[in-house]
Formats: sequence, structure tokens, C-alpha cells
Amino acid sequence: MNSADGRSGPLTSLKIVELAGIGPGPFCGMLLSDLGADVIRVDRASEAGGYGARGFLLGRGRRSIAVDLKAPEGVELALKLAERADGLFEGYRPGVAERLGVGPETCMQRNPRLVYGRMTGWGQDGPWAQMAGHDINYIGLSGALGAIGRAGQPPVPPLNLVGDFGGGGMLLALGMLAGLIEARQSGQGQVVDAAMVDGSALLMTMMYELAGRGAWNPDRGSNLLDTGSPFYEVYETRDGKHVCFGSLEPQFFAQLVEHLGLDFDLARQNDRSAWPELRKQISESVGARTRDEWEERMTGSDVCFAPVLGLSEAAEHPHNRARGTFTEFEGSPQPAPAPRFSRTPGRITRPSALSGEHSEEILRDWGFEAREIESWLESGALRSAGPGED
Repeated sequence: MNSADGRSGPLTSLKIVELAGIGPGPFCGMLLSDLGADVIRVDRASEAGGYGARGFLLGRGRRSIAVDLKAPEGVELALKLAERADGLFEGYRPGVAERLGVGPETCMQRNPRLVYGRMTGWGQDGPWAQMAGHDINYIGLSGALGAIGRAGQPPVPPLNLVGDFGGGGMLLALGMLAGLIEARQSGQGQVVDAAMVDGSALLMTMMYELAGRGAWNPDRGSNLLDTGSPFYEVYETRDGKHVCFGSLEPQFFAQLVEHLGLDFDLARQNDRSAWPELRKQISESVGARTRDEWEERMTGSDVCFAPVLGLSEAAEHPHNRARGTFTEFEGSPQPAPAPRFSRTPGRITRPSALSGEHSEEILRDWGFEAREIESWLESGALRSAGPGED
């Protein structure tokens, strides 16, 4: 479905208010806007004309309105936006939205159908709810961080993918959509409490299952998928680059042994006493060729192989180019919207907006009268800045 303003995707009927934040909140807004939702980013009035420069990829696809939420008129403006929205989400510490006057109870009094999303690290309640933290802390508490790393080494933070983006922003987007589907059936909104400690724990479900049936060794780097096994591992090539293998199943392991020219008994794949020798053989074989030579040799096989690419290399790989996994929008290379839809594909419609770039435009599009807009501008509750205004 395409909208009048060029948005495309399965969510073009949705209007979402994003109370601007950092990290997982913008990622959630990006996901929803990539798939067609009209996501309005409410920035601070004090940042009008600033925050959200063109290189801010997580800010793509949304227009920005700059509002002073410390002024009564600004709070009223935000509540009027909530009245017209299907959903609203924020990433403040518990209680901050309530103190500002835009908490879920107040917003849902204005709009009983509103789905109100809340993104935090520790959650809305619990003894740690008011503590500061970042991704690394949330995945530390959920058990995710402690499971990642090599034997005899400290845990390795997996960037901020597991807490901020996987267990945070992506699950908030899922929760918002689930709430929106239910609201269309029931006519009632609800609050979505998306906590990164909860989400990262959820991502660890399989590992907790393995632990529950005695199939998970608590010693880091000693399990099948945590670099414990030599056939699910990363190896250095002759040119100092790396390749990775995931040859778990017997038929794939057999191809690994064949393509690497190893002298190893296939029946001993899961014999842990044989793993040190197997690891040595694989390392020596891989180290005899360059990464590109291994890719040429492995392409088309079922070894479960891939080169380990850098960020600039990934966008240029033939497979990613063929699928359009990465795109360039207004001069900025970036990952393309995902997942794919056969009939209503998502797309990037605009680069990240400057704060307040579309303040007046948004209010006009959302049905506000000119006199209301003018009064908010005069009071300072609304700020307008940038080339988005006509």
C-alpha cells in the first residue's frame, strides 16, 4: 500500500508518536516507519534545528516536530497528538513521562484506543527500575552476557545488539504491533512494557532450555555454539582475515572435512576428546589460503561457510548486492528495510530530520487548525526550523 506522501508498506494506515530518545527507541521508530507507518518524532524544543543530522540513520523515515514538554502548552500539544494517534512510545526512566504530564493514564484518557509503548532497561517496576544502565548491564543481568565469550576469557559484549536492538527496540516494535492489532478488535488500548532485561532473557530461551535438560555447560566457550566446538568457529586466513564455519549437522561436517582436506574420522565429530586435534587441523588448513581463495572454493557447497566481512565489505558482497540487503539513500549507505513483503514493500522515504524541521507541516497534516498552530508557535511550546517548512 502506498500513502499520499509516498510512504509504502503494510503499516501505512498507522499514525505513531515517538517521544524522542536514544538507541532502542529510535530503532523501533525506524522499523515502524520503514514498513510504512507515519511516525512523528517529538523532539525537544531546545534542540530545534539541531539533533537528528542527515547521517543519523536510526532517525530515517520520520518527520520531526519540536515541542517544549516543560511548558503546559507543549504538554497540551503532545496530548492532542496522542488523541489522533494509534500508538505512542517513549524511552524515559519510569515515572518521567508521568511527571511531564504525558504518561499512559493521561494519554489514554484522551484516547482510549491508544497503544502506549514504554522502553526501559530494567522495566517499569522492580528494585532496580530507577537505576541508570546500558545494554551491557541489562544483558549482564539476564544471563546473556555471561554466556558469550571464549574459554578462560571474560565475557565479550556483543556490541549493543542483544539488549538495545534485539531485546529492546525490536521487541518494542513487536509489542506495539501486537497491541495495535488487539486494539482494532477490542477498541481499547493498553500499555506495552518493553524492558531490555526481559527481552534479552527471551532471546536466551534456547540456552535456558539446554541448561534445563542438562545439555549446557556453564563454563563459557565449552558448548556447541559458543566457540566450544571447532566446527562452529572463526578461523584466520593466510592474509590475516577470517572465515567462519557452522558445520553442525553430520552431512555438513562431512563437506567441511572434504573441502579442507582434513584427515579426520567423521564418526568422531562430537567426541570432545578429539576436538583439540580437529581445531588444530582446521586452523592449519584455513591458514594456508586467503579469505578470497576460501570463498571461491566454498561457494556453492553445503559446508555452512561465510567470509567474515567488515562493514564496508558487507555492502559490496555479490549476494548482498543481488538481494539489495544494503541500499544508499541520499548519499548514505545503510541497511535496507527488512523483512520483505511481496505486495506492500517497505521503503525509506526520507533521511533523518532536523529537530522541528516539519513542525507546522505535521500539525497541518494531522488536522490541526492554523490558529492552534500559530498560538503554539507564539507561546514557544512549538518550535519550527529547517527546510521542511513551506
